[in-house]
Amino acid sequence: MVPMVGERRAALILLLILCSVLITLPNIVAVRAVEDSWTTKASMPSALGRQGNAVVNGKIYVILGSINYEYDPALDTWATKKPMPTPRFYFGIAVYQNKIYIIGGTTDFIWSSDTGTTYTGVNEAYDPITDTWETKAPMPTNRVEVQTSVVNGKIYIMGGTTGYDQTKPEYTFCATNEAYDPLTNTWETKNPMPTKKKSFDANVVDNKIYCIGGDVGNNNYTEVNEVYDPTTDSWTTKAPIPIPVQSYQSVVLDNKIYVIITHGPSESNYNQIYDVKSDTWTSGENLPITIAPASVVATTGIMAPKRIYVIGGFTVNTTHVIALNTTYVYNPETDVWSSGASMPTSRYGVGVVVIDDVLYAIGGATDFMKYTAAVDQYTPMGYIPEFPSWIILPLFVTATLAVIIFRKRLA
Repeated sequence: MVPMVGERRAALILLLILCSVLITLPNIVAVRAVEDSWTTKASMPSALGRQGNAVVNGKIYVILGSINYEYDPALDTWATKKPMPTPRFYFGIAVYQNKIYIIGGTTDFIWSSDTGTTYTGVNEAYDPITDTWETKAPMPTNRVEVQTSVVNGKIYIMGGTTGYDQTKPEYTFCATNEAYDPLTNTWETKNPMPTKKKSFDANVVDNKIYCIGGDVGNNNYTEVNEVYDPTTDSWTTKAPIPIPVQSYQSVVLDNKIYVIITHGPSESNYNQIYDVKSDTWTSGENLPITIAPASVVATTGIMAPKRIYVIGGFTVNTTHVIALNTTYVYNPETDVWSSGASMPTSRYGVGVVVIDDVLYAIGGATDFMKYTAAVDQYTPMGYIPEFPSWIILPLFVTATLAVIIFRKRLA
């Protein structure tokens, strides 16, 4: 009988340990869930702005000119990777099957009066696993400021600028729509957009590409809402956006497109919401202040509640721009804006990347043509981290031992 008493006691102890861990775990998670904070992280090797950002296997890649940096959020470390073979700016960027495609752009960072001689259709793919670049088939049309979308294994490049007419003077915009197949390394010219334009967003909802607003030339902004169906290679005109926009920021949540932080007819704080299902527009609560160019991103509702975040930006006084460190948080369910924690670094045009509902603010400008290497991490209020991996194994071992001892006791 003594061994049985010992086994029973051991089983009870294991069960008590298991229960105590299960009781304590929610409290551990709850403490983390209420955080709304910014944390300063390791700076980039050099100051950057207007860069391309991509996420592959939980790491952030920052690409601009010949620069190619890799940031590991888990280790808070930066590494300099193999430079892009053709240094470019204002390019299209897309990720497909864990490779980063840099398409088009210009070889001149200052291109405002360029007639198009520096524009390119170069297409280069970066493999983060092997740290190698591969030159792919070039895009048929040389252009900058394009919009990229990935649908059903193809990369679609739409709109943009093909040159600058110095006799008018004005930019030459295009309605070009070209699709790249990474598997066959081939391009196909698709039906063009109904409207020639740049400075718009291309949002994908249910495998269709929504191209709203944009700059159609001479500072004329359009209200058009044009939708491309890659399956039928056709365009459909939908309900126009109530207030014409260009150079805006937008996000998609629950089949709705939120158009926020706009230029046109002037910088604005409008919050225009498009319901894809009903083809209707509604006005959400306006952002508390008028700012531009801020960065707008959203959390998914998995690790943190579904919210829209407006990060940084600038306001203008009589002499110069004033960079902001503000964080504004929008709740789509209640249609209410609130102020979040202040970002450590005031800046505008900041690249914001979201990984597992945590925000990373990278680079940007602190003043005109003055860029920063600062990197800050934002943890949203309501954030719930993944189930701690260090608890899983002890729980499994404890539960297994308890079951074995009890089964032996019953036998």
